[in-house]
Amino acid sequence: MSTPSERRRNSEGTTVHKAVEDYLKYKIKADGSETTMRSPLVAFADHCENDRGVDRVGELTDQDLRDYSESLYDRSKIDEEFAASTAQTYFAYVRAFLSWCVREQHLETNPANTNTAMDPLPQDDGKRKTQYWSKDDRKQLEAYATKRVDMALEGTIRTGTKTAMRDRAIVVMLGGTGARGAELFADPKDEKRPGLCWSDVDFEKRLIEVYGKSREYEDAPFPESVHSVLERWYDYLEPPTDEWPVFPTGHYGSKKDALEATLAEERVSSALEDRGETGKTAVLERLHREHEVPPPSISKEGVRRLLKRFTDEANIDPDGDYDYLTLHGARRALGRDLYANGMSEKAQEALRHKSIETTHESYTDLQMKDVSNSIDEVRE
Repeated sequence: MSTPSERRRNSEGTTVHKAVEDYLKYKIKADGSETTMRSPLVAFADHCENDRGVDRVGELTDQDLRDYSESLYDRSKIDEEFAASTAQTYFAYVRAFLSWCVREQHLETNPANTNTAMDPLPQDDGKRKTQYWSKDDRKQLEAYATKRVDMALEGTIRTGTKTAMRDRAIVVMLGGTGARGAELFADPKDEKRPGLCWSDVDFEKRLIEVYGKSREYEDAPFPESVHSVLERWYDYLEPPTDEWPVFPTGHYGSKKDALEATLAEERVSSALEDRGETGKTAVLERLHREHEVPPPSISKEGVRRLLKRFTDEANIDPDGDYDYLTLHGARRALGRDLYANGMSEKAQEALRHKSIETTHESYTDLQMKDVSNSIDEVRE
């Protein structure tokens, strides 16, 4: 008979994915609980393997759990994908799963039961926050972004034409593709998410290739309404290589750092010192193009700040729990518009949900409204 220590050593070969499946199969008995917990627990296993390079339960540490908490914070507070209470719930599922792993001797201690692991979690204010961009708000935002382009061309605002055209492309891309912010814009915490580049855009096939939530490359829709605006932006930007970001950052320090990493600090400093009457930003722009060094993409946090400012400047008063148009609100709205028009499978495809059940769960309010209308119809 094997000893507990021998069983623990053998269990170190158990993958997180396998342990999750065993936990759901043998431990979770309550009706509906297995379905509810499966998605976040599988996502945790994916996070461990793809983001942390850890696929064995016995290798997990509190630093791995802290990184998971940070990802929940970003999805809640930056991407506005779900409420803080949902982040807390997902972490609780993982903590319970890891406690089971301890009892099964896959782990000696639970790495989720530490302040290190839990500190980054967003605080739950008791409110479930959601938002959809309404059709009117989306059109008002796009009109304002277009007006800024006209004003920049006229020279009546301080914003440059290039920035104004980029910002309009950002607004239209968010509203029309259903792509997540982390798929379009840079995530400084994730080196695999540097932001969309022009090689990811296929004007002929009308699709864009994004690094999805699945940690795999996926095709996302690229409708004509977005296509035409992005093509005009491409013609104006004239990117010297296909690796150029679709939405370059305007941050001086980030562009300078990228050049120094490729050309060496001395060379960049010399060019800035010898610039004469030329502005520093223009010098950096010239260096990026001359040496075909792509500047960084704007970050998703940068776009979040942009949307806050535009919502205020365009006098938009959005419905829902946020006082500005959020990144994820655009994605929800696209799915809602398709779903509400009886195209649930198209909504699933546009949002790239793995199953139709996920899509149904995302729009339970619309399902219930349809049921309510049906009751009224049969009882007239």
